[in-house]
Amino acid sequence: MQRVIRTAVIAAVAMFSAAASAEVVKVPASVPYAEDSDVAGNIKRECPLSSQLSEFIVEFSRKKGVAVETVAETQPTMPGRVLVVEIRDATSSGNAFVGHHKATSVRGALYQDGTKVASFRGRRDSMGGAFAGFKGSCSVLGRTVKALGGDIAEWLQRPTMDADLGDLK
Repeated sequence: MQRVIRTAVIAAVAMFSAAASAEVVKVPASVPYAEDSDVAGNIKRECPLSSQLSEFIVEFSRKKGVAVETVAETQPTMPGRVLVVEIRDATSSGNAFVGHHKATSVRGALYQDGTKVASFRGRRDSMGGAFAGFKGSCSVLGRTVKALGGDIAEWLQRPTMDADLGDLK
């Protein structure tokens, strides 16, 4: 009898854990810049980093089996699982002729019904990769947010508190 009860309890815990991890994570449709960021105005105006980062988080999360949905914006007080993420910095130095050096950093947290359950900070740098001389600055910055989108999606599989992602590892 005890063995049957123990098996039932283990099965119930496994079902609850699977259901909790399968709960949809709300992701902002456009990742905002941090209020205290010093991102240059031309980057904000010319490069679609905010929407690209959101799209990459969603794309890579779905590929990794993490259920996500986009919402207009996310707030820590929203019900359910909510990813609050912001772009802290984006730098663009160099160019196609002298060589690119671009970087983007982010910070975020996962909330469950208003309670912070995990957090991260991440950074990715890029010199443009293959054929960098034929790429524009926004294209190279796009590579950094694509990599960060993958990093965040991987973190969403097993979120932890105070994680360092990307080039911060």
